[in-house]
Amino acid sequence: MRFLLDQDVYAITTRFLESLGHDVVPVARIGLSQADDEDLLNVAQEQNRIFVTRDRDFGHLVFVKKLGSGVLYLRILPVTKNAVHEELEKVLRLYSEEELSNAFVVIEPGIHRIRRLPK
Repeated sequence: MRFLLDQDVYAITTRFLESLGHDVVPVARIGLSQADDEDLLNVAQEQNRIFVTRDRDFGHLVFVKKLGSGVLYLRILPVTKNAVHEELEKVLRLYSEEELSNAFVVIEPGIHRIRRLPK
């Protein structure tokens, strides 16, 4: 799968996704670490990438402003990273890239919630 990672995503999560064989681009790598949230969602959509973040504000942008495409919202802290990574891996096995590209998924230790994006 193809992911664009927000600047707040832990480096260990970046390495975790890469170790699973995914195409991962942190926003800093493409000069977007200071970009606003709306621009990040637009770039993810233009590049056909699923956006990964720890920032809960993206739910408002996706559902109220109807911006972007798929978002994985990680409710992760350093002490919960292993449990969140396990649930993230489960999500990536359960859902196709197409499904995730059309959903907002909240991932936390031992559980996830998926909500389809409005058309």
